[in-house]
Amino acid sequence: MSSGGPSKGGRGKSKSTTSVSRSHKAGLQFPVGRIARFLKSGKYAERVGAGAPVYLAAVLEYLAAEVLELAGNAARDNKKNRIVPRHIQLAVRNDEELSKLLGNVTIANGGVLPNIHQHLLPTKAGKGGKIDINSASQEF
Repeated sequence: MSSGGPSKGGRGKSKSTTSVSRSHKAGLQFPVGRIARFLKSGKYAERVGAGAPVYLAAVLEYLAAEVLELAGNAARDNKKNRIVPRHIQLAVRNDEELSKLLGNVTIANGGVLPNIHQHLLPTKAGKGGKIDINSASQEF
């Protein structure tokens, strides 16, 4: 065995190593390093463990993917190619768990869910099956 040149014996690091981000190591799209920096500078605790920003990035990525998938479905239902705040509002309010999570959140330009209260709808007569003439119907 010659000792000249780069060895393949596994002694130390190779000279041509490329840095691999923590997001890439964790298989995430959200920035683990940036979240770690925010956790440290936010003074939420004196120390921040190595796994905390990875876990938080994974949770945030999952929530974002869930909301975007539902909003994309809402946009497609409305025959649109672009997600607008209205689609996000429809997606969040029609999903029980997301609606509970974002219950006190106001989405700008989101509007409201289409809903007509039952008392405001025209009522049908009991025996004849006719619509009451004095009812407030929108059909003329």
